[in-house]
Amino acid sequence: MPTNHVAAPGKKKVPGAKLQKNINKRKDEEDDYADYSWEERAHGKVVKPADQLDLTDAELKEEVTRILTAKNPHAAQNIVRYSFKEGAFKLTSVVDQLAVHFVLDGCLVHQDSDEARRLAANEELTEETSTLENGAESGEEKSEILDAFGDGGEEEDAGEDDRPDSVESKSNNHEPKCTNQFNFIERASQTLNNALRDRSCQTVPPPRCNYSATASQWEIYDAYIEELQKQELKKEKQRALHPKKDGDKKKKKIILHETPSDEITKIATAVTLLERMVNQNTCNDIAQDFKYFEDAADEFQEQEGTLLPLWKFQYDKAKMMCVTALCWNEKYPDLFGVGLGSYDFSKQGRGMLLFYTLKNSSYPEYIFSTSSGVLSLDIHKQYSHLVAVGCYDGCVCVYNLKKKGLDPEYKSNAKTGKHTEPVWQVRWQNDDMDNNHYFCSVSSDGRVVSWTLIKNELVFTDAIKITMDDTASDGPDGFQERNIVGGRSFDFHKKVDSLFIVGTEEGRIHKCSKNYSSQFLETYLAHNMAVDSVKWNPYHPKVFSSCSSDWTIKIWDHTINTPVLTFELNAPVGDVAWAPYSSTVFAAVTIEGLVHVFDLSMNKYQAICQQQVVAKFKSKLTHIEFNPIHPIIIVGNDKGSVISLKLSPNLRKKPKGKKGQELPEGPEVEMAKMEKLLSLLRVSDQSSVK
Repeated sequence: MPTNHVAAPGKKKVPGAKLQKNINKRKDEEDDYADYSWEERAHGKVVKPADQLDLTDAELKEEVTRILTAKNPHAAQNIVRYSFKEGAFKLTSVVDQLAVHFVLDGCLVHQDSDEARRLAANEELTEETSTLENGAESGEEKSEILDAFGDGGEEEDAGEDDRPDSVESKSNNHEPKCTNQFNFIERASQTLNNALRDRSCQTVPPPRCNYSATASQWEIYDAYIEELQKQELKKEKQRALHPKKDGDKKKKKIILHETPSDEITKIATAVTLLERMVNQNTCNDIAQDFKYFEDAADEFQEQEGTLLPLWKFQYDKAKMMCVTALCWNEKYPDLFGVGLGSYDFSKQGRGMLLFYTLKNSSYPEYIFSTSSGVLSLDIHKQYSHLVAVGCYDGCVCVYNLKKKGLDPEYKSNAKTGKHTEPVWQVRWQNDDMDNNHYFCSVSSDGRVVSWTLIKNELVFTDAIKITMDDTASDGPDGFQERNIVGGRSFDFHKKVDSLFIVGTEEGRIHKCSKNYSSQFLETYLAHNMAVDSVKWNPYHPKVFSSCSSDWTIKIWDHTINTPVLTFELNAPVGDVAWAPYSSTVFAAVTIEGLVHVFDLSMNKYQAICQQQVVAKFKSKLTHIEFNPIHPIIIVGNDKGSVISLKLSPNLRKKPKGKKGQELPEGPEVEMAKMEKLLSLLRVSDQSSVK
């Protein structure tokens, strides 16, 4: 039977009450609007909002045009950015006109996307789980709702038995959850975790400073203009220093100067120091011997000494060349120059000029290649970066070690008085009255030439021409011309700048003066072959030495025509050199590879040291030089290598006075020692004559 539902008192609701209220409000508004006439409503005079402005007819008729654009009026139009492609600041034409007022990230997902399918699958799983957990509660609620409408309960009871997806069927068919077979643990365990430790260190903070500046377009422009002006000034200075002549042609670069490139100039000093450190660590034993080793055998030998080999300087590209010149740098006593070429006329080719340092024996500090073989070189005493070089083709040139140029700074040619024969010797002289640097050279063409460095050219002056006094040839028109004799070596006096001696290819030595260019002051019949070297004594103003391929070394007093002492070495002598620490010590080398060291104060008849430096018949010694400070010598051979040797204590022993007391040091003492020796030799010569 149908049941009657009676509403509880106080809970009665009037349907449509809110709707009726809105309808009444609308009727009131229409009644107010109906009070106006139709014409007034049509013209719109009274139908306007309460806050509208009152405008005149002219203002109402005025047309106001407004254009909407996509540009942002507040966006900057003069933005400058740096262009890495062009390496300069450029004005940016693209300006961001977008103005964002509001941004909201949405949560909508397209229904056909993969993410939407994943979300739908997750929602189905959650619904099934919630249905299983709240099955009973949902059944009770459903029965209450059906009871409220009458017969719904019976229909529900009748349908539950037939539905296969009911709550009971789902609860009965629920399977237990399987465990993870890859990461499954049945038992729990606890382990001790080591406590974490913090490690830190304190350092001095780097210095900091606050810097601020502006970079507008005009400031960037001014900076570019200033840099361009500096470059122009630099180019003008270079043009002023190196003016070009109309007749000069561009010189071809024949040589390769193996110095650090411009890209690594900033780190060249650091790399050089590192290379020296590695080399000194490698040759640590030699460095220790150079500084500390003294031959203990000298204590048991009164007058004999030895030479200790130190470093060997060899450049791979100069193995087939001969060492033709050696010279120490007096300002930097660890640096010396080596001239490389050939004495054989049939084997002439290119030459090299190398500079080695005792701090790095593995590789030269400077390398210059010349078109002709180098025969002589000399380093300026005050200006150690200036190096004068004489070549086999007759050219003389000056290299400047401070500049990175590939070619010499000065070079003679046929127009500027170039020699026509090989240049055997060059020597720097003191500056002239105009403070110009100049040097002298001697050649096989018989000329002794003075070269002055003026601006960018060499100015030559013939100091003297070497001729034979006793022979003459008939010239044109019946004039008698003296035969020219080739010069082989020369040396200037240590105290008198105008006085010098010249050794010739015929074996004579001429004493000359710059003040008398037409005649010799004295002529000495010295040797039977060419005079390879003549050297003034550094302490005594009257003594000089000479050597030749006739196997002899002679000591001269320039006031006497005959030699004071003569030494025969049983082999051609390549070079002779005086020691800088004693007036009576000198050394010589022979082509058999022997180094002979003499000390006239100890033994006037034979050398106190004869030592084989290179293998006999395999290499020939050509030149020798004493270091100005350290007790070492360097010798060069015909294989392009230079060997350094340390003198034992007996070779540099100072003479002792009475009761073992050492004599005072100084130039006067050395001069007195040589004068005493000369006086003894004069007395012995007079007694032998009688």
